[in-house]
Amino acid sequence: MADQPFQLNDVVEMKKPHPCGENKWKIIRMGADIRIKCQGCGHSVMLPRREFRKKIKKIIERAETQE
Repeated sequence: MADQPFQLNDVVEMKKPHPCGENKWKIIRMGADIRIKCQGCGHSVMLPRREFRKKIKKIIERAETQE
């Protein structure tokens, strides 16, 4: 899992926009499935990790790391 470029609370851009028109999503849960929340309307979607990796375009904002 160390090779993953994304982490909890990152804001990512997906390849296709949400029907509300927004294309920014925040990662709110990580595990075997990843839950993302639309930054426009607040709708959340859970995707299998493999599907999420295919649909992600880029990371817009990195989460603050606590060390």
